[in-house]
Amino acid sequence: MAWLEYLLPLIFLAPLGAATVVVLALRNLHDARVRSPFDAHMLREPGQTLRDRLDRAFARLFLNGALGPIAVLTPMVYGMGRMLFAPHQNWLEWMIYGLLTTLLALLFSFLLMRDYQHIQRIKLGLACELAVGQELARLIRPEAHPYFVFHDIPSDTFTIDHVALTPYGVFVIETRARTQPLSPDGEPQRTVAIESERLRFPGWSERQPLRKTRQAVRWMRQWLAREHGLDVPVRGVLVLPGWHIDNEQSPDDLLVVSGEGLAKLLAEARLGELDDATHDRIARALEHRGELLDNRQLERPSV
Repeated sequence: MAWLEYLLPLIFLAPLGAATVVVLALRNLHDARVRSPFDAHMLREPGQTLRDRLDRAFARLFLNGALGPIAVLTPMVYGMGRMLFAPHQNWLEWMIYGLLTTLLALLFSFLLMRDYQHIQRIKLGLACELAVGQELARLIRPEAHPYFVFHDIPSDTFTIDHVALTPYGVFVIETRARTQPLSPDGEPQRTVAIESERLRFPGWSERQPLRKTRQAVRWMRQWLAREHGLDVPVRGVLVLPGWHIDNEQSPDDLLVVSGEGLAKLLAEARLGELDDATHDRIARALEHRGELLDNRQLERPSV
């Protein structure tokens, strides 16, 4: 029976199949999310969304790094089995096995390079998030001086990096990480010019960060009014860690800062004045809103 010549070599793939099962079983081994021992809620730190993305990126890197050699070896191992059971050698068939092996090796090499670059970008963004979160932590005071900082507040379609609540208003804070290009003499170019609708970096410009910050401000203002009946002052803050900010043409509705002295800036900013009852209602609303992110992450399927 000729079909046995193609079926019997599958026996040689059993060890590779077993290794694949082990790799898939261990894919979620690196999961840094932890729960509070007090209320079983997920604990969040500054940049928790990026931390979770980094965990998933490492899981993909693990899968591609472990499954790559298995996939590359599969055509060759199957071909070696065919050598034992086939009465005649077909060199065209062997060429196909070699071509499949080469294509799979190229594919997984590309995936590994992509995963590495993706992880580097996430780590850069996380470093900026942590720097801003550390600066915002300076706002925390005793109860008589109520400043609150919330991280990773989910809106309907996106996540707000930070929200600072002071007795004088609500500040929506977005963080953007950008690599600084080098000048011809090797020095980093650190200055970014702020215009009403765009950021002019050395060599390129962007509109999306300002749009996203304004979108977050609109959502926060509308959400507080719609869900809680609160009409409170909200201001957007865009943080570009490590950059020198040229604010000569900056817009009036947003603050664009480097992050240094951010806590002092927010503590001294006066958008309005919130009474104690309104202040406490906003704090409770933001705390409950932040819990939605935990529920979404629990419902998300594993990588």
